[in-house]
Amino acid sequence: MNKPKVFIAKKIPKEVEEYIGEFCEYEKWDGEGTITEEILLEKLQDKEGLILSGININEELLQHAPKLRVVSNVSVGYNNFNIEAMKKRNIIGTNTPGVLNDTVADLIFGLMLSSARRIAELDRYVKEGKWIPSSKKNIFGLDVHHASLGIIGMGRIGEAVAKRAKLGFDMDVCYYNRRRKLETESKLGIRYSELEVLLKTSDFIVLMVPFTNDTYHLIDHKEFALMKSSAIFINASRGQTVNEEALVEALEKNKIFGAGLDVYEQEPINLDNPLLKLSNVVTVPHIGSATEKTRSDMAKIAAENLVKALMGEVPPNIVPELK
Repeated sequence: MNKPKVFIAKKIPKEVEEYIGEFCEYEKWDGEGTITEEILLEKLQDKEGLILSGININEELLQHAPKLRVVSNVSVGYNNFNIEAMKKRNIIGTNTPGVLNDTVADLIFGLMLSSARRIAELDRYVKEGKWIPSSKKNIFGLDVHHASLGIIGMGRIGEAVAKRAKLGFDMDVCYYNRRRKLETESKLGIRYSELEVLLKTSDFIVLMVPFTNDTYHLIDHKEFALMKSSAIFINASRGQTVNEEALVEALEKNKIFGAGLDVYEQEPINLDNPLLKLSNVVTVPHIGSATEKTRSDMAKIAAENLVKALMGEVPPNIVPELK
């Protein structure tokens, strides 16, 4: 029996590659950076499976991949999937939820602490030789402990953030979600809040919603106007969930105290983006899951999703819209 042919469009650990090789005949991208569209379309002409992250699965790609049966994202997000085009061709799409919850939650707290205590800004202050005895610069920050935290989007990562906030920092935690989670409220000692109330009352606001048509620019001028002038806004979900122009205005005019960002409307961020010129925003390069262990675990789950689908089994992580 011939093994199904797959293409691995991103670098993965050797042991994960070997696992795929037990069940599939595979080719892989070994070049530097992201594979070019021209090479990818050529490679997909006879492939039944594809492992990737960040590459758009659109009509053009699918037209060049007539045998494709499964696309396995090495990511929890899947806004790179053209759901309707994949449905039309009965292509299975999978992702890697769960494995990165704690890693992303750690980063969110890193952004909260860095923004509140101005760690990145004051690191530059010291390294540039500005810390002198006669300096009158205001170096005060904000406390995280005992502050109020509002989480928009109470998925598994949101729960991991809430747990850290309650147990580690004794924070007052509320959340807004499409569906109320009574069991989570009871388990973690948190409370549900309408979005407007959350925005008005929270010292820290963490956005952790998926990117959909409904969440595009969920946080806009109106939402920033509702926040406290002492509030800190954190986004580790998707850049398109926030209107960056509104965020820049809120930061420039001190409508909010600061922000911590892992994601942006355009990635990589343009060097002329005004966010990079502001001292009251911490910017990191979409590193939510970027630890060696987590990325390895994500690749392993993506490979298992791929293999199970190609072997005729139902993979555990089919994205909801394609079930």
